[in-house]
Amino acid sequence: MPSILSSGLQSTLYLLIIRLIIALISLPVHECAHGYAALRMGDHTAERQGRLTLNPLAHFDIIGTTAIILFGFGWAKPVPINPLNFENPKKGMMLSSLAGPLSNIGLAFLAIVLYKISFIPAYMGMDSAFLLTVQTFLLYMISINITLGVFNLIPIPPLDGSRIATYFLPQRIYFKIMQYENIIFIVLLIALWFGILDGPINFVSGAVMDLLDYITRPIDWLIAFVI
Repeated sequence: MPSILSSGLQSTLYLLIIRLIIALISLPVHECAHGYAALRMGDHTAERQGRLTLNPLAHFDIIGTTAIILFGFGWAKPVPINPLNFENPKKGMMLSSLAGPLSNIGLAFLAIVLYKISFIPAYMGMDSAFLLTVQTFLLYMISINITLGVFNLIPIPPLDGSRIATYFLPQRIYFKIMQYENIIFIVLLIALWFGILDGPINFVSGAVMDLLDYITRPIDWLIAFVI
């Protein structure tokens, strides 16, 4: 029994460490994507406040990071964006908000490519424990980033989807919703804790995974041809 418990504890710690490393990579990329998109459209707020950096400490949010470690999806400290600096404020907010989730999908795409390429040494008889560790890490990188991207597209505050919704909703309705942002945030945390959002998020994430797998299918064909 002790050995089984020890093995289970090691597996749990291993998973938590992987999720933490992925969070330290993915969250800065996500927030930098927001800031860089805003910068390209004329808003230098994030740049002036030192948020266009991949330093995880600049974007750290204890609740959002903990959520990623425990649940596989969460958020970072939002990058400051001033829509008044955009030529078209509603469009600028929508595009800069969309940049974050898309950056996570981009990371997942890159991880899928690397994951498929990583099987070349195995096909050549060079399998190893290190290679297996890399493949495990890449699988979690794919899964967490897809889930992170999908989760942040949910159109409720404070997630990116709520800001994307400003492009489609009349301002009076949007500001009415934002009056209850704190309450909605608490409800969101409760929903995360009880797994209420797991079903919809997993369904959409699975669809995105299938799409990325389909897009990278030529890599499978190339490897099969070469091997």
